[in-house]
Amino acid sequence: MSGKGIVIGANYYIGLSAIRCLGRRGVSVAAVDYSEEQAYAFRSRHCEARLIAPYYKDNPHGFVQFLVEYAEEQHDKPVLIPTHDDYAEILDQQYDTLKDHCLLPNPSQGFYTDIMHKDTLHDLARECGVDTPETLSPADLDRVEAEIGYPCLLKPTTSPRFVSVFRVKVFEVDNREELQQAISKAQEHEIDVVIQRIIPGFDDQMYTYEVYVDRSGRITHWTTCQKKRQYPVKYGASVFTQQRYVPEIHDIGSSFLQQIGYRGFAEMELKYDARRKKFYLIEINVRLSNLNPLLEHIGLNFPYIMYRDLIGDPLPPKAITRDTGLHFWSAVEDTFAIRDYLHKGQLRSSQVIRSLFARKVPSIWEWQDPIPGVEYGRRLASDVARKLLRIK
Repeated sequence: MSGKGIVIGANYYIGLSAIRCLGRRGVSVAAVDYSEEQAYAFRSRHCEARLIAPYYKDNPHGFVQFLVEYAEEQHDKPVLIPTHDDYAEILDQQYDTLKDHCLLPNPSQGFYTDIMHKDTLHDLARECGVDTPETLSPADLDRVEAEIGYPCLLKPTTSPRFVSVFRVKVFEVDNREELQQAISKAQEHEIDVVIQRIIPGFDDQMYTYEVYVDRSGRITHWTTCQKKRQYPVKYGASVFTQQRYVPEIHDIGSSFLQQIGYRGFAEMELKYDARRKKFYLIEINVRLSNLNPLLEHIGLNFPYIMYRDLIGDPLPPKAITRDTGLHFWSAVEDTFAIRDYLHKGQLRSSQVIRSLFARKVPSIWEWQDPIPGVEYGRRLASDVARKLLRIK
């Protein structure tokens, strides 16, 4: 097998899953992180090299140079696989520097950044006839009540910095005064935001389109999924999600991605508005999905699909056009999600109990590769113990 797979980000289960997906297929895997402290994916038996790079936020040039120098030491160009939005963005912004040394699917420098920014993404979607939630800028405050209504959302144009500052993905506001306060908070931190209509419906009206577009622009691998629970509730990440075949989502997603010239892996998130009987595009993740363990289990090993495409030896196309009955499950986060859903009266105990008997693919634990799960559990227990001691 030619060329290493370099998984960027080892302190979260997306990175762990990517390492396993490549290693199980015989690919030599190097994992990159800026600290070993929380990088439990380093402990996977499929991880052959554990690399500590300069912190990308403090030293982005040093981070990119580290990747270039490591790539130059390899016999063949390695494939770079980012597992976090920040990593995807910096690789995209430095694509012209990296492309001579590494393999990436980016169509051009800056392409993914435009997709990640919600304002430019929604402009592209409207040009292509894809529905997006009604959106205004903070300068249009006087138009909110008439055109969007309250409650509404204040969302960052890009999520990572907003989440790191406020520990939430969005602000939900009930009136003009709350909206003005939320805008002021964002402006204090120089974070660009937009005002958006809330698409009605419970969290199970959120769907995803998991898809790979090869170097020639063909959609070769795909499936669709339906969220059941997310954390934080309403505006969080998938913690309990089922694979479910929804052909209309494929029709919307495949047309849009091909119109804009997309390449590589994408996870499109859409929400169904039952009142208007429409799917609305919420965002696109250009890095690997949280659902990656589930996707591999149903036969869509996206890290390996990308690897094979980029080294010029693509796999045969495959789509999952049936309901498999399998669910992705992130047990720790789902515990908190269940607590909040029950507290808010959004789920009944009987619904939760029934869901616990569903066929599930865990986010971290794996009998064939147990050490990362043990290490994660040890660190989780240590964090809990420290919090309890502080309370006392």
